[in-house]
Amino acid sequence: MIRFEQVSKVYPDGTAAVDGLSFEVREGELVTLVGPSGCGKTTTMMMVNRLIEPTSGHIFVDGEDIGDLDPVRLRRRIGYVIQQVGLFPHRTVLDNTATVPTLLGWKRAKARERAAELLDLVGLDPATYGPRYPAQLSGGQRQRVGVARALAADPPLLLMDEPFAAVDPVVRERLQNEFLSLQATVRKTVLFVTHDIEEAVRMGDRIAVYGNGRIEQYDTPAAVLGAPATPYVARFVGADRGLKRLSVTAVEAADLEEPPVARLAEPAGDAAVRLRAEGARWAVVLGAGGELHGWVSAEALASAGERAVVGDLARRMEAWVPVGSPLKQAFSEMLQQDAGWVAVLDGARFLGVLTPAKLHEALRRSVDADARGIARGEVAFDSVADA
Repeated sequence: MIRFEQVSKVYPDGTAAVDGLSFEVREGELVTLVGPSGCGKTTTMMMVNRLIEPTSGHIFVDGEDIGDLDPVRLRRRIGYVIQQVGLFPHRTVLDNTATVPTLLGWKRAKARERAAELLDLVGLDPATYGPRYPAQLSGGQRQRVGVARALAADPPLLLMDEPFAAVDPVVRERLQNEFLSLQATVRKTVLFVTHDIEEAVRMGDRIAVYGNGRIEQYDTPAAVLGAPATPYVARFVGADRGLKRLSVTAVEAADLEEPPVARLAEPAGDAAVRLRAEGARWAVVLGAGGELHGWVSAEALASAGERAVVGDLARRMEAWVPVGSPLKQAFSEMLQQDAGWVAVLDGARFLGVLTPAKLHEALRRSVDADARGIARGEVAFDSVADA
């Protein structure tokens, strides 16, 4: 979708903003450009829509050399979201959102209809927010309008320059979540500039880590955190990169332990005898179809009446996550619920439990797999859990 071939930008005073960039962004991919101020990441992005012209090299968008294209027409094919949002203060939210379709010659009714659809998509009721003006919105709401406006003409490519940096941390996290959910639906090709490595890791399918005008490493978030290519990258991502990697390593079925299980309709006495024989202090309670219903202690089963069934004694399972969730989410659930393990579900179906030892093992497997270029399931080592 986007291809840079030996692109450089040198200013008249001799300052090299970027030097010999060559990389490619695949269609539907969200790539984060991350690095300190003045490293060239914003210059890189602004060359894509020709707000800055490269000194040398070529940039291709969808196979076309953008140097051969009319810059105004090019920009109308590209969505652009900036930190300050840039809404027109004298126009309503609906008309702001309809700006690009109107410039492209859409009829007013069609442009406003599209704007209303996009406002709804970003979580702003068009009937409520459409007639308002930007000054009547919160910072987070204005940022959503900026995203809606960028999507209004259905561009294949989005450029986002620190779009969530001007809002407080709580709103920022919410906007990040909402955009990732939106991206899963619309699958745009996105260049996303940020100076925050945690945001880069969370948002990107791939990360370009910038040094001084050059890309020091271009890889998946997991690879950048697990195997920094240079000492500069290692310093930039931080000594706590192992903790950051929890955010980009998914919980897999192979990571789980199989705990004792009791069935919902099973007599409590039978379950108590079985758990005693296994030396277990608790069991996961499942329905006939393997769906999770909670957990039960061996003590509760042993002291139950003769007619009691497991379902009468089951307690709610508070600590659980869906399979495929980041290890960070599973770890957070353990801490928040003060639990020694977290249940992992596929829909309602119970798959197993993730313990601290297994979480550590999953992280080690992920790092080793990236370093050796093999699948995570192929990694074998002595496990703390088996010791």
